[in-house]
Amino acid sequence: MPNRYQPEKYVQLKNPEWLKNAILYELNVRQFSPEGNFKDIEKELPRLKKMGIDIIWLMPVQPIGIKNRKGTLGSFYAVKDYYGVNPEFGTDGDFRDLVNAIHNEGMHVILDWVANHSSWDNGLVSEHPEWYKKSKTGAFQSLPWRDYDDIIDFDYSQPEIRKYMTDALKYWVQEFDIDGYRCDVAAFVPVDFWENVRAELEEIKPVFMLAEAEDRELHRRAFDATYNWTLWNVLQQIALYGKSAKILSEAYLAEHVSVFPKEGIRVNFVDNHDKNAWEGTPQANFGAALKTVMVFTVLMDGMPLIYNGQEAGLDRSLQFFEKDPISWKPHENEKLYTLLFNLKHNNQALWNGIYGGEMVRIKNNRSDEAVSFSREKNGDTVLAFFNFSHKNISVNFDTSAETGSYENLFNGEPEHVSETFQLDLPAWEFVVLHHSNGK
Repeated sequence: MPNRYQPEKYVQLKNPEWLKNAILYELNVRQFSPEGNFKDIEKELPRLKKMGIDIIWLMPVQPIGIKNRKGTLGSFYAVKDYYGVNPEFGTDGDFRDLVNAIHNEGMHVILDWVANHSSWDNGLVSEHPEWYKKSKTGAFQSLPWRDYDDIIDFDYSQPEIRKYMTDALKYWVQEFDIDGYRCDVAAFVPVDFWENVRAELEEIKPVFMLAEAEDRELHRRAFDATYNWTLWNVLQQIALYGKSAKILSEAYLAEHVSVFPKEGIRVNFVDNHDKNAWEGTPQANFGAALKTVMVFTVLMDGMPLIYNGQEAGLDRSLQFFEKDPISWKPHENEKLYTLLFNLKHNNQALWNGIYGGEMVRIKNNRSDEAVSFSREKNGDTVLAFFNFSHKNISVNFDTSAETGSYENLFNGEPEHVSETFQLDLPAWEFVVLHHSNGK
């Protein structure tokens, strides 16, 4: 049969093996401790490792521009020197020590990278003004339609800026042994630039590349993972505004399993530095919904992302341009995440991308409120049943394809699932059952 009729693999890159069941943790160096430096992060690495974190994403560590700076301290994303370390956080040696400490804990580390724009006082502005976009009047300009007056955009039609930026990306891998990048507004930079970056970085070592974007094409030859903004928005609509759970199951999940490339990884989150699940909530009892959403984002196909402070019950957005340290305190979230991450690490059904099992819908008779699915891989199985509503419901599930013996994740009790399965689920309640290799 001619090759034109053979299925073509969409994703051409290969994920690093250590991504297979990895958990990602976004770390804001400035706000992580009262001192806000690299040294204080080292003290917390054993705790993060114990919780189940595998990859530390450090928000930008380069010096911040002063010209047109926002607030007192400025934005991490207004980079003044792509080869420098922000003295606010420490020295080059301190950063190298932190990378080594992360590796010694068996974790990996990626840097936030700002390729689309720089600060107004980056040395490139005076050395290579032709590398920047200009308005009709010949003035430098920032990202169109956004309030980002502290930065100006590069012009990626210029080959020289592409080489400069690629060399800078290679520098941090070669000199500090970092393991990849989270790339800011990645879709605003041409995809062929990123594809070449990935190829050149792979000549040094296997890397993990995360794009702050949802574009499917970014997965083909450039990025292992992209943001799951759509899931975040859908879960917000359900949790905050009482929308039907069908917008999750029959709209979003139906599209995800049918269209999204199996080799790609979507990063699922409740909070990050741009979004906070609690703020502006019209529902007084959103706290109950939040726990349900947290569990779902871990069990959902994709890589879970935790923003620093979530494990301590952080209930607000951290200030972006001022000092605003996290208030660390014991909280049930850390125990919950530790339990969920342990399951993800040990049950192949929940692994990332092609390493994990596909989400298969378990039909139920309350689809406006309940979402239920199974995931299976190499004999490991997870069944998940969620009540995504503010009311108590009794639900019948068609589990004819999932019969067998399981363990309840949250109470450790055995549970037998027959061809039909019935649950009384209070508002925002959930049940997670699992077994490994038939056990």
